[in-house]
Amino acid sequence: MGARYVAFDIEISREIATGTEDWKALRPLGISCAATLTESGELRLWHGPEGADGRYAAQLAPVDVVRLMCHLVEHGLSGRPALTWNGLGFDLDILAEECADELGALACQDLALDHTDMAFQMLCEKGFMCGLDAAAKGMGLAGKTEGMHGDLAPVMWAQGRAEQEKVLEYVAQDVRTTAQVYEAILERHCLTWLSRSGRRQHHDLRLTDGTPHRMLTVAECLALPEPDTSWLTNPWPRTKFRGWLGKDMER
Repeated sequence: MGARYVAFDIEISREIATGTEDWKALRPLGISCAATLTESGELRLWHGPEGADGRYAAQLAPVDVVRLMCHLVEHGLSGRPALTWNGLGFDLDILAEECADELGALACQDLALDHTDMAFQMLCEKGFMCGLDAAAKGMGLAGKTEGMHGDLAPVMWAQGRAEQEKVLEYVAQDVRTTAQVYEAILERHCLTWLSRSGRRQHHDLRLTDGTPHRMLTVAECLALPEPDTSWLTNPWPRTKFRGWLGKDMER
């Protein structure tokens, strides 16, 4: 039996101008929609109710955010931990904020520590991370939806139902790609990605010794020694991604 997981991805409802570096300063960002996908192929799309004009709600209500969080928690308790690409620094951080109460936020912090964030493991081992599409293309996979990107999703979600359906397919393809990259890493015991110059780069990521193999959890990644980043002009510190957890949550 292979590794069990539930891949997870969200799209925000607030529009952010292309090139904005400090998107956290624009919070709250809201969650327009999300997708979860298990290793057995169970895809679930999350969005608000349909309005009189046929469009889905602008964002998930707090009660729906809690349902999404509980869905991830329940999967984790059954041995199916969450799986993301940069979920520590983005998706779970936003989910915690949108839960709107302390208990929900604490549950999201536990989720974050216990889940597998492939991009964060790459950062902890290499000192930098690539994007999901670069990883997918490097592994020989189809990758993200052609012609779409995260900045477009909030703009399209605010338009008609047809555009919202395209966003839902986009977030669904993101979790499919996340799952496919993970499966490929477990099979090959390495990550291959395309650099900005288009060259294939390769790194043997750490996998656990258990059966089946799996990548490290965020908590396990935080215990790794810091890599040498002296060759990088402006390396990203781990705190950029884990800062919202608080020191008392770090294990």
